[in-house]
Amino acid sequence: MPTLADVTPNQLLPSSSNMAGLLWRKRLTTSRFTLIAVCVVITGGLGYVDYLTGYEQTFLLFYLVPIGLGTWFGNFRIGFTFSVMSIVAWVGADVAAGVPTVGLWNIGMALGSYAVFTSLLSKLRTLLNDLDQRVRDRTAALKREMAERERLDQEIAEVADRERRRLGQNLHDSLGQHLTGTALAAQVLRDKLANRSAAEVADADKVVNYIEEGIDLTRNLARGFFSPELDADGLNVALRGLAENVSERFGVACIFKGNAEGRVRDSTTATQLYHIAQEATTNAVKHAQPHKIDIQLEQKGQRLTLTVFDDGKGFPEKLPEPPGLGLRLMAHGAALIGGKFSVQRNRTGGTVVTCRLSAD
Repeated sequence: MPTLADVTPNQLLPSSSNMAGLLWRKRLTTSRFTLIAVCVVITGGLGYVDYLTGYEQTFLLFYLVPIGLGTWFGNFRIGFTFSVMSIVAWVGADVAAGVPTVGLWNIGMALGSYAVFTSLLSKLRTLLNDLDQRVRDRTAALKREMAERERLDQEIAEVADRERRRLGQNLHDSLGQHLTGTALAAQVLRDKLANRSAAEVADADKVVNYIEEGIDLTRNLARGFFSPELDADGLNVALRGLAENVSERFGVACIFKGNAEGRVRDSTTATQLYHIAQEATTNAVKHAQPHKIDIQLEQKGQRLTLTVFDDGKGFPEKLPEPPGLGLRLMAHGAALIGGKFSVQRNRTGGTVVTCRLSAD
């Protein structure tokens, strides 16, 4: 059988959970004693005032104050206890004031009214506590759901970006090289036909041209899929390269304007901003028929703003329902980094795509 000598010092000390429980019970006991003391003082004060005013004036309504406090901040038992104490104080004050008789019927009716009031107030307090607990539980569940959704959205964005790069790399390395080899073989065949002075040389030239156009299309598609791996300080360089690429591919004057202070907080933010600018310029070229596109990244204080202007035919007054895939992708990317996305018509013509977010 173990003795006190076999017990370690750590076993003699209370655990952290037990200490927390003891502190909670001590605070609850202290607050309950304070509540009871306050209600006792109020009941005694009302009884004394009731005695001074005489038995002709009833103070039964005012005794609801300590009863209500005891019930609301305590429980039903405390409230009912003060109901009884209020009856005692009321009867004692009237007797001391010289009331001829005290009717048992009046005492019973007053005590019954106090009991009903105490019961209803206690149930109301219980219902409010249950409702408040449900609200807290629901709020906590919503916060967990929102956090999980943000995590899943982040993972989806990372997977989508990784697959985009993989697809661009495959287009460039596999299909691009295959078409290049095919073009070389077609060129060799064309040269052989030319040496024979064959009539099919013109057809062979068309085949070579078609294959070379396919190579150019493949390279353009690969550039569209393959976005650079950005860090927080590389966004300006990437956007400048995007502007140059748009000018080269589509023959549209595209200019990037960015101040040296424009910095983003992490690589995820930089990548999403690049994708928004890329999607906005692509949409402008495909749908707006612009002559000029401006990509602007500026920081004012703690606010970072990415803006894409074009001078094309402009955005429609009313957006289609549901909006196009490009708009949804840009809005989703802005939401992932905590930004506010907007698309509107430019006053001077064309469209303005904006993404605003905090730079810290």
